[in-house]
Amino acid sequence: MSQSEQFTHHFADRLNQAIIQKQTPLVVGLDPRINQLPSPLTVDNPGDLTQVAIAYSTFCCEIIDVVADLVPAVKPQAAFFEQIGPLGMAALAEVVDYATAQGLQVIMDAKRGDIGSTATAYASAFLGRKPQSSWGCDALTVNPYMGEDTLQPFVNAANTTGSGIFVLVKTSNPGSHTIQEKRVDDQPIYSLVAKHVEQLSANHVGETGYGNTGAVVGATYPEQLSELRTAMPHTLFLIPGFGAQGGTAKDVAGGLDENGLGGIINSSRAIIFAHELPQYSAATSWQAAVEQATRDTIDKLADGTTASKLR
Repeated sequence: MSQSEQFTHHFADRLNQAIIQKQTPLVVGLDPRINQLPSPLTVDNPGDLTQVAIAYSTFCCEIIDVVADLVPAVKPQAAFFEQIGPLGMAALAEVVDYATAQGLQVIMDAKRGDIGSTATAYASAFLGRKPQSSWGCDALTVNPYMGEDTLQPFVNAANTTGSGIFVLVKTSNPGSHTIQEKRVDDQPIYSLVAKHVEQLSANHVGETGYGNTGAVVGATYPEQLSELRTAMPHTLFLIPGFGAQGGTAKDVAGGLDENGLGGIINSSRAIIFAHELPQYSAATSWQAAVEQATRDTIDKLADGTTASKLR
């Protein structure tokens, strides 16, 4: 395998290369919700799951058309597709394939985690471009709280297929403190998880200095985000909580390294439902509102973080 092939085969390198090319760490979350679809895609009968699935697929693919030249990756949220059953999963498959065809990295937000044999099946289903896996994703979010043996199959699959995982370390939801900040051996649980994830990542570092095992660290806890960036120098961060959840550019700044790399910052509702926001009411279409919201978010990140180094 040539050096260029190795670079392409390593998820962290591939993602960082895309961030450098697009000059932003912004990732657009694809979270379709039937009651927020723009008027051209309104479904008259929410019980008609065929029409809902078509609307979800159309909505997400048209977002992909808008953002493909602007951002390095998209993050479909599997739950909103699973909610409408098999037709929704078929729609999700269409969205993943379409995003991949448009040159985007696809991070499946499904938060899988189970005992070893089941974890192996999940990893085989999601991780790696087709035909390496049936879903053909570049990365998957993973829940580590069943223990090391449930995490290892995902790590093995990621390193074998050149894909990545993002392990829940310090999440953005308000209730995360109830478990993640409980102290064990005078350390919060999230710190113990972080140490393990950093070691796994350091074991498989690519050309850009990061491994394929990443961490989910929320923008809504900026002090912990900065703390973990220092403690996890080889770990890519997926940073949710920016935008509609209240996180600002200042809040996420600590998750990036001095070159604007090391993390991807997710925004979902503030972009994909921009047609609902008063500042975009003059947009000529809902797609135009998505584009302007994406560009505005990119500028905010560049103005408030080291993402400015990417320009």
